[in-house]
Amino acid sequence: MPQEVLLPVTNTAVLGELDALARRYRGAAGPVMQVLGFIGGSAENLLAKLPVPVRQGLEGATFTALSTALGAATRSRQVLGDRPDWVNRALTTAMGAVGGFGGLAGSLAELPFTVTMLLRAIQGIAAEHGFDPEDEEVRLECLRVFAVAGPLAKDDGTDLGFFTARMTITGPGLNGLIAKVAPKLAAVLGQKLAAQTAPVLGAVAGAAVNFAFTSYYQEIARVHFGLKRLARSSGEDEGVLREELVARLRK
Repeated sequence: MPQEVLLPVTNTAVLGELDALARRYRGAAGPVMQVLGFIGGSAENLLAKLPVPVRQGLEGATFTALSTALGAATRSRQVLGDRPDWVNRALTTAMGAVGGFGGLAGSLAELPFTVTMLLRAIQGIAAEHGFDPEDEEVRLECLRVFAVAGPLAKDDGTDLGFFTARMTITGPGLNGLIAKVAPKLAAVLGQKLAAQTAPVLGAVAGAAVNFAFTSYYQEIARVHFGLKRLARSSGEDEGVLREELVARLRK
């Protein structure tokens, strides 16, 4: 049976929306880099600032935080409605201030709460784009937002794998995906921890870092679910749209 040939996108309105998504993706890391300049950090040496036991235990802690956050975020939607982006940023900023005030120990204690807030914000964005966060596949898609290499990763194309390939899941659906996502997110959270425990600044650094990272993942979620909504509304193949988006990002 001959393989189906997928034609390139020619609809100018769809191409215009892809251009907008590409601009949003490129600008997502801007607030994080500004914060790093403010606190005098650099992406290259952040992780090295963490104590070895913290670095070694971060992946396991991230797996636990993601597992807990998914259930907590989903349950909270039954009690509290989705909030605007600025409210989520304000809440995580306050958490970061408290964590930063307590130094590394405080930041570690704050981490699961921040992950829950980030996931809840991503679920809200999914709902805003017309997807049901209670649906099993949408829950997986919310987790996939964390599969990007992160705002401090070098621009070498590693992030684009988030768009070009579906993650292979082994084991039970959610746990299998969490196991795939946790290592990537652990590296990002390690950078976040090191940045928000900057000497002297304490609570200010914690607040600024959480604000910036929340802004970043909200933007990535809008690109992710914006692309899925565009595929659904235009009738174009989602895989083709992803290829078109990646081509724009690689220019």
